[in-house]
Amino acid sequence: MSKSFARPDWDEYFMLQAELAKLRSNCLTRQVGAVIVRNHRQLATGYNGTPPGIKNCFDGGCKRCQLRMEGKIESGASLDRCLCNHAEANAIMHCAILGIEAGVEGAILYTTFVPCLECTKMAITIGIRKFVCLDSYPETDFELLKEAGVEVVKLDKNNISKWAQELVNKYDGSS
Repeated sequence: MSKSFARPDWDEYFMLQAELAKLRSNCLTRQVGAVIVRNHRQLATGYNGTPPGIKNCFDGGCKRCQLRMEGKIESGASLDRCLCNHAEANAIMHCAILGIEAGVEGAILYTTFVPCLECTKMAITIGIRKFVCLDSYPETDFELLKEAGVEVVKLDKNNISKWAQELVNKYDGSS
């Protein structure tokens, strides 16, 4: 076997899945993807956007996001008025809908941003004790995470970009 053979480690692999999920986001202000994994198996994915049956955010479904894009609301303000479900919440709800016990046996939440307070509370409630993330989020309560014993691992974005670029190169025929 070639010594140059390489593949993503598990954290990179599942973060790439979260990055892929965020491509489905219909939020105007921030695209987020999340994946819940247990024993190296993907249980559920989620991306942020309006609930099913509600006009997509980019079609004017969420007035708060529209006002945010117009500069009438600052980032992080009036979050209680946003109609979009967060990616992490959607992944957790997906588990509930399918009857999957996500939090038992060491499930991991992979998400493109460290979760907000509400999503953190949901993840703690179902028993998730590890978050693997790419970016920070201004509404995260790190004291709560510490108190709950949730480990937060921040991955190097450059490694994820490298693997994504390798995939693109394979489609382009450059590798």
